[in-house]
Amino acid sequence: MKRFSILCFLLVISVVAQAQKALKPKATYQITYSRSADGKPKEDRNPTIIIVNEQQNLITSQNIQRNGSNYPYEQSVVAKPENILFQMASLTKQSQIAFADSSAIAKQAFEFSNETKVILGYNCKKAKTVVNSNTIELWYTTDAGIKAAPTALGQSLGLVLEQVRNGNSYVTATKIEEVKSYKFIDVAHLKLTDGLSYKDLLWKSRFTTLNVFNHETINFIDKPQSNDSIFRFAGGTVIARKVKFPELQSRPNVFVDLTEQSNGDAYDRTGSVFIIPTDKSLSLMDALKSSVKALPVYNNGNGKTYQGVIATANYDPVIELMRFFTPFGVGKYNNLKLKDKNWAEKVYYRQDVSELFPLMNGKEVWVAVFIGNYDKGGHRVSMNITLHKDRQEKVEKEVLLPLFNSTNVMEMAGQEYATMFSSEKGLEVSFTIAKDLKDAKLRYITTGHGGWGGGDEFVPKKNTIILDGKETFAFVPWRMDCGSYRLSNPASGNFETGLSSSDLSRSNWCPGTVTNPNIIPLGDLKAGTHTIKVAIPMGLPEGSYASAWNVSGLLMGTE
Repeated sequence: MKRFSILCFLLVISVVAQAQKALKPKATYQITYSRSADGKPKEDRNPTIIIVNEQQNLITSQNIQRNGSNYPYEQSVVAKPENILFQMASLTKQSQIAFADSSAIAKQAFEFSNETKVILGYNCKKAKTVVNSNTIELWYTTDAGIKAAPTALGQSLGLVLEQVRNGNSYVTATKIEEVKSYKFIDVAHLKLTDGLSYKDLLWKSRFTTLNVFNHETINFIDKPQSNDSIFRFAGGTVIARKVKFPELQSRPNVFVDLTEQSNGDAYDRTGSVFIIPTDKSLSLMDALKSSVKALPVYNNGNGKTYQGVIATANYDPVIELMRFFTPFGVGKYNNLKLKDKNWAEKVYYRQDVSELFPLMNGKEVWVAVFIGNYDKGGHRVSMNITLHKDRQEKVEKEVLLPLFNSTNVMEMAGQEYATMFSSEKGLEVSFTIAKDLKDAKLRYITTGHGGWGGGDEFVPKKNTIILDGKETFAFVPWRMDCGSYRLSNPASGNFETGLSSSDLSRSNWCPGTVTNPNIIPLGDLKAGTHTIKVAIPMGLPEGSYASAWNVSGLLMGTE
């Protein structure tokens, strides 16, 4: 037994001694790295690989080397002896981009310690640096005779065999192999761009962008002009176009991106991005092309008629993707200088609308933007819809049913303001579902309006959702953070109190912001007809002033 132990000891010494020898200077080596966190190995199906020789280091991955990586993917090359870092991205099989950085490696700074440890038989020293507030420790050896690392960090130190981020995330070398033949990257023939363009192109290649509007004006004029793709309605305050959405088998993350700046109108206005359903015999498109009189009307006994507000047997109200509010004069009125106020050039709105994707998946739909204004210059907007791949499986038998939308997107064509809440009946709609609905929810957006001291814009009011005669949900929609957006409101009025109009709290909106939807649980619903009601104790009019509430609701669930 003793002789056996001695033999094992001598064998270990022999292996360690062999591993500690310098690698062949003219040879090519492949080094594989695995990941671990908090002392536990990660399930790493795509380990980092570096391929090293005296001309260059290629930082890649196992999947890329096996031609099994999804696009886009990145690799890095360190060209020696100049230590020029080349970042390369394959966006598609036919499209590659790259940029070169001759200073990235040279300007790295490290703090060195006397700590040592052995990795793969090599004595390693520790160097430390900080990147974007993350502490990075590199364990490297100079005994191997080569310089390389699993990232751009530490390429000039020696052979980095372990990288540790914030003390708990490890990338550790597990194997060093000699490669008999390998075709390296010919950096002289890379198609180079600048670093910012490289990052932008790579980022944008990771998702699908549907460009909807590009620097379009939304204003109020007598005869707005449409063209072959973009249509203008209601005096130019509504722009619309057809958008073709790709058909996807899994559910993506979907975002609406919109930028806005004043092109003449200095006021805070209601804006809405919406889809116009055309599945039934009548749609908002009929009214936009002819007259608001084409829309079905809603009466609740208060003496007024409200056009196109609720779903009927032959009509669906518009489906609101995003409610937004323009600030006071951003861009156009940035000449209104105040000390220590650096005004924004434009306002950027971004909303997650992933839950609505089944309405668009594989379809061509009308997408529109409304900004209520009476100004010849109006507003200038650009808008994209972006689709980001996700691992969520498509939910079968989803139900998305538009129920109501009281925002008068045809305001400038005579559509009535949403004052129906002056009646006890409020807004009420009946709907029928053919099958039982599980985990039903109401996607509900609400904002109160009436811009004088006693108007509902500035007075908190409870919103109550009543389903089949029973109160289901109630809350007071109120925004108290409006002052946070002062730099987007150069034309905001300033009061003797020291406040600006854009500072004031409002009924669920602020100038220059998005109003988020509330997702209200309704429980399981049985097949048949149901009635949903929105009740709001709207304030009384004062002279020529009147309050109004813009509410939209869409039923969601699974059969």
